[in-house]
Amino acid sequence: MTRVRGYFHPKTATGASSLIPSPPWHYSGDLLTVEYRTDPARVRELLPAPLELADEDPGAVALIWADWQSCAAEGAELLDPVLAQYKEAFAVVRCAYRGRTYSRCVHIWVDKDFAIARGLHQGYPKKLGSIHQTRPHPYGPAPRIEAGARFGATLAAADRRLAQAVVTLREPSETNGFVNSHPMAHHRWLPSIEKGGGLALDELVVSGAAAFEAGPAWTGDAELELFEAPTEELARLEVREPIAAYYRQVGVVWDGGRLLESGTSGAE
Repeated sequence: MTRVRGYFHPKTATGASSLIPSPPWHYSGDLLTVEYRTDPARVRELLPAPLELADEDPGAVALIWADWQSCAAEGAELLDPVLAQYKEAFAVVRCAYRGRTYSRCVHIWVDKDFAIARGLHQGYPKKLGSIHQTRPHPYGPAPRIEAGARFGATLAAADRRLAQAVVTLREPSETNGFVNSHPMAHHRWLPSIEKGGGLALDELVVSGAAAFEAGPAWTGDAELELFEAPTEELARLEVREPIAAYYRQVGVVWDGGRLLESGTSGAE
């Protein structure tokens, strides 16, 4: 019997071609977060059963840009940077499940295939995009992490710009915002190979950081614009009221999640 190996496709005799290694996955990143309020009805339409709107501030949204370096437990990818470095931008809302508040990623774009594969495993709805953000640096014209520093961020997909922001830091902050501060409640979906067969995989899962460390958080103000596009719906989460913006460097470990329930989403 031929045995094939690998945590994810493609599986081969050696497993060396697998798009992603087995967890734990380690991340170091710079995060720019812009929080605002939208119409709660637009959040509700993105929450399949059995999720409900959060009781408090149900229209709150966080749009986050992240510049990542990531690796498996051995850290080898850090010395082959094309396998470690990627960027992403994602929209997070909050939801309720059985009386508890969770965060949920409802839109997300990344610029590497391995990041998409990890997202499919975790329940993130990842798509390819073009993501850029200003990087801080202690020398030259780049901004320092200090009051008055300004950072730009852009997101595009399928040749269309979807969002752009300018964040101006004001002062240190005790938090990095509140929308993305809960465990993540995601659905893992896979259609049946048979026509009319519904979903072969329909799971509501929860996951979060197995370990977390971070530098000082800074808060400030943001100018945020969202743009319509023929195949994207981020602009439906229209900006009705700014809340705040944040910058923080973080280190995160992801090492699996937990099944909450299966076969109840009613997704098509």
